[in-house]
Amino acid sequence: MNLEFYKNQAALKQKDHKKFLDQLKKKPPKNLDYKVQETHDEVFSKIDCLQCANCCKTTGPLFTEKDIERISKHLRMKQADFEAKFLRTDEDNDKVLQNLPCWFLNADNTCSIYEVRPKACREFPHTDRKKIYQINQLTIKNTAICPAAFEFVELLKKNLEK
Repeated sequence: MNLEFYKNQAALKQKDHKKFLDQLKKKPPKNLDYKVQETHDEVFSKIDCLQCANCCKTTGPLFTEKDIERISKHLRMKQADFEAKFLRTDEDNDKVLQNLPCWFLNADNTCSIYEVRPKACREFPHTDRKKIYQINQLTIKNTAICPAAFEFVELLKKNLEK
């Protein structure tokens, strides 16, 4: 997977993508949620996240209290010890990883805590979300990180033109 290619394409098409997503927000088609899910499924039938894992290498998820509770229990750690070892509080007062790439990313791009991973990881890149236009800024940001997010926007444009 050529991450540099996707990063460059995302930068080149950022204005076009923003304009497209802004149009969806102004006038969402009646079947938008259906088309979004259909497009998401099509993209992820062709892209294997294990070939990339750029999200795990470059972007730390937000950890909710439920995430911390679930993961620390899975690791048989006290929550305070888990937080002290792996997390920090960022400028928005959110709990995030101290360092990147993610501590739980294995050499083969699998996740050592996959079954209990944070909600943010389970939902990334958020391309199967209802009312996708509510997260336009996040979608644009994710196209530079995630090849699937980039392909999703490109394919959604085509699918909605039909």
